Parts: sequence; structure tokens; C-alpha cells
Amino acid sequence: MRIVVIGGTGHVGTYLVPRLVEEGHQVIVISRSQRKPYLPNKAWDYAEQITLDRQAAELAGNFAEQVIRLRPDVVVDMICFTLESARHIAEKLTDDVQLFLSCGTIWVHGHSVEVPTTESQPRSPFGEYGIQKAAIERFLLGEAERKGLPAVVLHPGHIVGKGWAPLNPAGNFDLEVFSTLAKGEELALPNFGMETVHHVHADDVAQAFVKAIEKPARAASECFHVVSSSALTLRGYAEAVAGWYGREARLKFLPWSEWTKTVSSQDAEYTWDHIAHSPNCDISKARQKLDYQPRYTSLEAVYESVTWLIQEGEIRV
Repeated sequence: MRIVVIGGTGHVGTYLVPRLVEEGHQVIVISRSQRKPYLPNKAWDYAEQITLDRQAAELAGNFAEQVIRLRPDVVVDMICFTLESARHIAEKLTDDVQLFLSCGTIWVHGHSVEVPTTESQPRSPFGEYGIQKAAIERFLLGEAERKGLPAVVLHPGHIVGKGWAPLNPAGNFDLEVFSTLAKGEELALPNFGMETVHHVHADDVAQAFVKAIEKPARAASECFHVVSSSALTLRGYAEAVAGWYGREARLKFLPWSEWTKTVSSQDAEYTWDHIAHSPNCDISKARQKLDYQPRYTSLEAVYESVTWLIQEGEIRV
């Protein structure tokens, strides 16, 4: 099949494009610049890369037409962040593609009521990112029902892999947190460290997209969580990281108002966003309908990333 991947050089695209090429598909990657993927792979030599500024093309009103001119059987949209963008492309694709896959987020749920959270639970998103992604999901699945758009929405968790910083046990992206735990130094966590975070390796997200493409009848008109098999509590996550380096985690727990004084305002903002969402998502639906089988646990995915960052000199242990 001819598969167009919009935003294919990012975290997930680094793994998705080679998977599609190796499956024998003809792959066309649209990106804003000629940025290289996070990891090299010879499969990229067999993918066509097209430079196209999505925002500029949408303002000109011709982004969807430019995608359609590529004659795709399948379109994978990794970088749709507003309802307007979703409307622009989806309304033109209903009769032109066999499948349209959009990358969402587990943050469409907002606060969890029951955990692990299933795809069928009501949406109560907060924050611009989660609100927009929930609106995109609602629109695409509505178009599937109303007009037959063969839409699929896949909701990843906190994506992790070689080449970028993983969400850490304090719920932000400060690499010093890993250094502190590796050295056996004291780490402060907010509240009781019992909020949850739910990681997923980028290659497992790529796996889910490929599985959905392989099973269009099961995937179309559906949404799926794409995360590891289990979420982590901040406390358990910190204890595991310390254990990787033969240490016992030295943790102290502070009320939120006190804890924010120990970190930068940006790190406090990141942490609040993650612990306020505190995701813990169920993947039974993806397992049953798509045969999604994550290769990595949350800790395995983070360990791979942290090991790479140590080798690159980004984390000191």
C-alpha cells in the first residue's frame, strides 16, 4: 500500500517508517524540514521524503489537496494538534483513503475516575493539549459514524526511547533526578509519591499503528490506548531507578506547596500537569482487537533511554 506519514521524522516515526518499509509498503514521509529521525536505519533509504509546512499549507487552504495528490491508500497523521487541522484534512479524505490514523493522547481523559481507565470512560480533559486532542477524537469518530470516514485514533502515553529525555520519577524532565537516584542522594517527591505515570516505548506505539493498518476492519471507527502493560507510581518508579545502580532510594515527601520551592517553576509546571492527570490506562481493547503486545514495560523503556543518555554524557552517575 501507499502510506503517507505526516510528521514521520519524530519520536514514533523514527520506528514507524522503518516498520512500514520492512512490511513492503510504499512510504511517503511529510515533514516541515529535512530533519533526520532519532536513530539511523537503512529502511529510510526506501522512503520518499517530502518537505511541506503544514501550517502554511493549511493557511493557504491546500494542505489536504497536497496530501491527496500523493495518492495514498492510508494516511497516518502524527502531528494534528487542533480541531481546525483535523477538519481541514479529514473532510477531504473520506472517499480517498482506506484508513486514516490519527495520533492522540491518553490525556483526553483528564482526571481518571476508575483505574485502569478504559477507552469507553467519559472524557473530562483539561489543559489546551488534552482539550484539543479530545475534540479531534470526537470529531474524527463522529465523521466515521456520520460519513464513513475510516478513522482510527491511537492514544499513546508518555513516549520514551533513545534520543530524548524520559518523564522522570518526579513527573518532569530534569535529568538530574536520575543522577540523584543513581548516586543514592536524597530526592524530594510531591505529596506521597502515589500519583501514576504511564510510559510507552516509541517502537510499541509504532507497532500499534502497524497493527491497525493490518486490521482495518477491526480498527476503523475506534480509539485505542497505546501504553505499556502497567503504569508506575512516582515512588515505585524512583525506587526502581535507584535499584538499577545498586542503591536504595532515599526519598522524602513534601506537600505540594513546599515541594514546588525545591524545583524550577518550569519543572513544577510539568510535574503538576503529569500528576494532575495521573494516567493509568487499560490496553485490553488494543490487545483484543489489534493484537497489540507491548515489548517493553514502562521501566524497560525508561532504562533503555537512561542508559543511552548516560552513554551520551547527558546523565552523570
